[in-house]
Amino acid sequence: MQQCKQRQAAPRRRQWLAGTVLAAALAACLPWQAAQAAACANVRIVVPFPAGGPADQLARTLAHGLQQRRGTPFVVDNKPGANGNIGIDAVRRAPGDGCTLLVAPAGNLTINPTLMPALAYNVERDFRPVSLLAGSPNVLAVHPSVQAASVQDLVRLARQADQSGKPLGYASPGVGSGLHLAGELFRHQAGIALLHVPYKGTTQALNDVVGGQVPLLFGTWPTLAPFIRSGALRALAVTQPKRSPAAPDVPSLAEQGVPGIDVSSWYALLVPKATPQPAADALGADVRALLATPAVRAELQRQGMEPVGSTPQALAQRIREETATWAKLIRQYGITAE
Repeated sequence: MQQCKQRQAAPRRRQWLAGTVLAAALAACLPWQAAQAAACANVRIVVPFPAGGPADQLARTLAHGLQQRRGTPFVVDNKPGANGNIGIDAVRRAPGDGCTLLVAPAGNLTINPTLMPALAYNVERDFRPVSLLAGSPNVLAVHPSVQAASVQDLVRLARQADQSGKPLGYASPGVGSGLHLAGELFRHQAGIALLHVPYKGTTQALNDVVGGQVPLLFGTWPTLAPFIRSGALRALAVTQPKRSPAAPDVPSLAEQGVPGIDVSSWYALLVPKATPQPAADALGADVRALLATPAVRAELQRQGMEPVGSTPQALAQRIREETATWAKLIRQYGITAE
């Protein structure tokens, strides 16, 4: 009888073990969304700039869509300072549990590594690319009091101002931003003197130009468009070789005799490097699907952005290529972080 009980117990133990192994295997194969929902009370999307700028608007659109798609709360966490480097470093130090994401502008990923070699973060070493999100043209705009209806008018004014010992100032959201570099390239290509006036974000820079404290700025079309339409600013050029579909009435710099400048804004989603690749891939698939929906496309276009979406590999390649391009230009023109 005892031997019979032992023979009956053995299959039951094997079934239990087999069931345990199968359950573990199934748990390992569960979609990342389910695991994340259990692990995160909410998902933070860190924006390394103040609220109100284009990166912030984009992140809020993304947060709303992902929350609806995944059923997990997504919140935007603005961490400005040091031209975005404080917020980016905070994400670098975050655990790779899928609860912390980063929306970063191109400048922080491709310009700052050369312009600021002492950065605490290294893009390739510390982050895992998820997807390119959206892009937009950049615009050179002036306060209405500036007597310039074209780029050539502005060039003449800049030369006169320099001769008087008071060079024209241009505002930017921070040292090392793409808009800072747009100004420096314009200065070199046009052969004029301009004084860079950096701020801690887009909103502050814009406020001072609209208020007349600084005569001009380089800004993203989504941010400047409402002020241009209202007459609070005057658009002189887009900082790219050809006109942009987003701003077809604004001529390019090349059209007005200042060639060789191609500085557009784009924004990307990244996660800490410790985040497992399958988790990043699942997030990327959701983001690309979201960017393809008519509602999100319409919202981003209303903001003046063009939705993109990309594979992690394509984003990584773009970061590498543009980093090399900017490094060459920064060294060629001797641009510094001041």
